[in-house]
Amino acid sequence: MKRYFLLMLCILCTYHLFSQSVYAWDFKKDLIIGSTALGLPIASFFIDVSSNSASMHDSFQKKNVNAFDRGLMFAYNKPVDISSDVMLYALMAAPLISLAGNSKDANAWATYGIMYAEAFLLVCGTFEVIKNSVLRYRPYCYFGSIPSGKESSYFESLPSGHTAIAFMSAGFLTSTFLTEYPDSHWKIPVSAIAYTLAAGVGAGRIFSGNHFMTDVLAGAAIGSLYGWLIPVLHIPAKNNNVTIQPVVNGIIVKVSF
Repeated sequence: MKRYFLLMLCILCTYHLFSQSVYAWDFKKDLIIGSTALGLPIASFFIDVSSNSASMHDSFQKKNVNAFDRGLMFAYNKPVDISSDVMLYALMAAPLISLAGNSKDANAWATYGIMYAEAFLLVCGTFEVIKNSVLRYRPYCYFGSIPSGKESSYFESLPSGHTAIAFMSAGFLTSTFLTEYPDSHWKIPVSAIAYTLAAGVGAGRIFSGNHFMTDVLAGAAIGSLYGWLIPVLHIPAKNNNVTIQPVVNGIIVKVSF
């Protein structure tokens, strides 16, 4: 996998070293998106369901879990938990592949940094708001005592934050790569590897006992949304069919066909 990644990076640098990025940052647009991205994580601090968790701490029974999730419930597995962390960190660095052809363009680095930061904060803010609003116990709670170090998050199962970030990174990489290099023969391999890793992270969260299937599906949906939307919003207006407009009580995203 490591050699494959390096080979792909070298090929991209050879053929696209002096190309110009399709994406560009815009002060007004990024001020709106950035404010929203920062506002969500801040809002999550004012929502807390932990006070309701203690009263149900001794009533974990598998029969209380819905039929869809009950078939894929596992006790806590630390090695699998760590493995999912490693895959996630690798995937978070993967969007750098799309920058290979613009490696000497400082503006491209700035644009990608802004885009990824916005997508990351929006994903984290969204799943934190949901986690702090919905009381749902993790699968490992139904297999005995809560694992050491998990005492503060055993009731924050929905959605899977790891999966959300993984699919955001996979979507971000796929979206930017296909846009930057529309004629590249690496489009399918890049997309396939990215989403395989993202799926691997999701599977790891299930088999490690940290999440239910529905948690992972919800995380994948959240991550995919922002991973594709943020890059699209940074394509200059003349080439973009998605616009963002501020209003009194929020923002409006318009998509034209």
